[in-house]
Amino acid sequence: MRDQINGILKRNLLSVTESRKKILELFLQSSGALAHADIEKKTGEKFDRVTVYRTLHSFLNKGIIHSIPSADNAIRYALCKECTEENHQDDHIHFQCKECGNTTCLEDVHVPSIVLPKGFRSERIEMVVSGTCKDCRPGNMHKKAPM
Repeated sequence: MRDQINGILKRNLLSVTESRKKILELFLQSSGALAHADIEKKTGEKFDRVTVYRTLHSFLNKGIIHSIPSADNAIRYALCKECTEENHQDDHIHFQCKECGNTTCLEDVHVPSIVLPKGFRSERIEMVVSGTCKDCRPGNMHKKAPM
């Protein structure tokens, strides 16, 4: 995983720092999206809030991660699959489980086409569906802990 992390940072012309490596590792190990607080908690006292914020901002600008709004006004972040600095391709739906709190990118579910009135131009479409994930459905014994 170390080579993968260094490769992502170098390919995006970012310095290979301990904070960037650790935060990128968290994203690579996560099956869902992470909030700023999740990252702070998982990195412990190793990195301060500003370092985490700046790292997330750099990753967003380079197309390494994308942001996901949530109903509680917190922003979560997830790895981009095929984005670049110039072209974020995040036209997929995000699912937020109201039971466990996990937010998941639904890569194979695309945002429906939206026709805007004349004179309007979209730059970004964000779609979040909330409900109960497959792991938290009643009768499912494999509940996941919140991220």
